[in-house]
Amino acid sequence: MPMIKTPDWVKDAVFYQIFPDRFAKSDKVLKPKNLEVWDTPPTAQGYKGGDLYGVIDHLDHIQDLGATAIYFTPIFQSACNHRYHTHDYYQVDPLLGGNKAFYALRDAMHKRGMKLVLDGVFNHASRGNFFFNDILENGPHSAWLDWFIIHDWPLTAYSGERPANYEAWVGNRALPKWNTDNPQVREYIMQIAEHWLREGIDGWRLDVPFCITSPGFWNEFRDRVKAVNPEAYIVGEVWWDSTNYLQGDQFDAVMNYLFTEPVIQFCGQEHLIFEMAVNRSSYDPYPAINGIHYANKIDKLLSRYDWEIQQVQLNLLDSHDTARLLSIVGEDKATMRLATILLMTFPGAPSVYYGDEIGLPGGYDPDCRRTILWDKPESWDMDALAYHKQLIALRKAHPALRRGRYLHLQESQFTYAFGREKDDDKLIVAVNVGNKAQKVEIPVKGLFPDGTALKMLYGKGSAIVEGGVVKVNLPARDGLILSESSA
Repeated sequence: MPMIKTPDWVKDAVFYQIFPDRFAKSDKVLKPKNLEVWDTPPTAQGYKGGDLYGVIDHLDHIQDLGATAIYFTPIFQSACNHRYHTHDYYQVDPLLGGNKAFYALRDAMHKRGMKLVLDGVFNHASRGNFFFNDILENGPHSAWLDWFIIHDWPLTAYSGERPANYEAWVGNRALPKWNTDNPQVREYIMQIAEHWLREGIDGWRLDVPFCITSPGFWNEFRDRVKAVNPEAYIVGEVWWDSTNYLQGDQFDAVMNYLFTEPVIQFCGQEHLIFEMAVNRSSYDPYPAINGIHYANKIDKLLSRYDWEIQQVQLNLLDSHDTARLLSIVGEDKATMRLATILLMTFPGAPSVYYGDEIGLPGGYDPDCRRTILWDKPESWDMDALAYHKQLIALRKAHPALRRGRYLHLQESQFTYAFGREKDDDKLIVAVNVGNKAQKVEIPVKGLFPDGTALKMLYGKGSAIVEGGVVKVNLPARDGLILSESSA
């Protein structure tokens, strides 16, 4: 097994995920007239007209929040609002401002010291992709016949009345699957990955990478990417155990839904809505669990991968593929706060889905892809924005929260506590998901000596270590972060 090496910058990163069509729009891009009104509910096929210049206009908001990196869902030319149906991997979608807007965004982000990660949709293309379109036009005479997986003739790309006769992602004929066993297709994809790294991106998030099973594909992808930029981040969308991908020879990390699931189960409690929690997703944050079960799940998760991997896992509470956490728990704000405390203090890179920081709700796709109402800040949850900023600032101020070892200290039906330690920087994080305050004794022997005075970095009050324990009063549906540091 190769020595595991992951990008150093990710260990200190806080990500912000943007769905470009819904984040912000500018007047710098020529827009067609048939756009949906910005503040109306999103639809599956309608466009709102967000663009990359709109992102540039709001980089202050993202940076003030504390985010240091942005992960964008696809930005390449496509005939759908989410752009997972790629037409041309070398052209940024004209509705987003084209390549010119990308370069402006890249320069603006890098000037601020921010990292930029793009979504790589390499398992499938679209019916509008040139190579597949040539097959639709020319049938068995197409020069690109073996770039896709054709079963029979005629191809039926749009009507469901006859078989599609070609391989498509989950049978969706809008998404013809690349034949990645073909060395030419493989090389085509590798060159796309290299191209955008040379153009200044800082990594790739890989869409459904488990659907590409061609031997050695992701090993070569890693070698090619790291040859261009050894510090490029490779993070796969894998919702389950990812041990086979995280051996140092394929991905640096995955989207850590194995963290997301128990956090929602533990923090949500009786607020969990079954239909929102389990419908249409590859994770199962239902039913609620107690602190003992949560501790077991987290201990198992932290023993699953090498520590070098754990430090760069992309940790999240929700995404464009799930209902928003706020809606999963019936808009219970305390759940969102509790989950954010755990997110910002856990090993790995936390990721905030755009709008979560201002209390944006949303059910399943397309509802989870609502727009931010920039001109109506009165609709924002300013308390949520404040605690997001506070917790991210604490993470950035304390090396222990970014790179320190994780110490499971205490658990009960409603409470859970852990320590983070790096050199002289030591913290205790404790949460109470119950509806009543809890008096808790947290064992801290080996972390803090008796007589140590602990201050609240998050929460109110103070505590003294006595007899190897610290006694705290955990408020209902909230948490505390303690340290002997006054930072």
